Amino acid sequence: MTEPTSTAATTTTSLRMGLIRKKPAWTDEAFRTHWRDRHGPLVAQLPTLRAYRQNLVVDRLQRGIDFARGPWDFDGFSQLRFDEAAQASQAFGHGELAAAIRADEERFLGGLHIVSVAQTEVIALPPEPHGLLKRISLLRRPAAQSEEDFRREWRVHADHVRRMPGVSGYRQNVVTAREFVKGTPCDYPELPIDGIVELWFENTDTLNAAFASPQGRVTMAHALTFLAEITAFVVEEHRVV
Repeated sequence: MTEPTSTAATTTTSLRMGLIRKKPAWTDEAFRTHWRDRHGPLVAQLPTLRAYRQNLVVDRLQRGIDFARGPWDFDGFSQLRFDEAAQASQAFGHGELAAAIRADEERFLGGLHIVSVAQTEVIALPPEPHGLLKRISLLRRPAAQSEEDFRREWRVHADHVRRMPGVSGYRQNVVTAREFVKGTPCDYPELPIDGIVELWFENTDTLNAAFASPQGRVTMAHALTFLAEITAFVVEEHRVV
């Protein structure tokens, strides 16, 4: 069941996201250090790259929500912005730098899936967001629900989140293309993720209070009507570019 959606202005951006698992033999600290200090600066050399964020997973609890969790277990999420999607394919597919990036990925990553997303900023972050708690959640729709219905209901859902107390920032990332293996497009059944949420709060207490509030309960009741899974991760965001 839908409700009228807000007419509030939104900003939409195309991004490339990496869903990352470290090699099992690597410690959390070794992975963190290599990703931030070695791999990040390497990728930052791509000439058409406009923005690059690394999101290191620090918590896998379903904080504030009582919802089915999917099978996904990642150690990090990368977010990269190019002027055009074709530039991303060109940058990662050709040349000596692309080969060096692939070689480094093979060194420290145990798994890497790629998704292209259309990002909508629903609640803008404050000018100085440093120190905020950030949560990334992976969404999967029920098997009987169409992609069109999922996207429509998620737009409705945005208005519910807007009315929740204590939300410092909120972005919706609709998945538009998938690569279970980097460089090879795949179909939905191979990587059944429909959307990726970014939420910011002051701290865990604010997060828990937001979802426990009357509007938070309304929001999650609506989530049950169009989502099968929410897989949540608290992350530390690091700006590379």
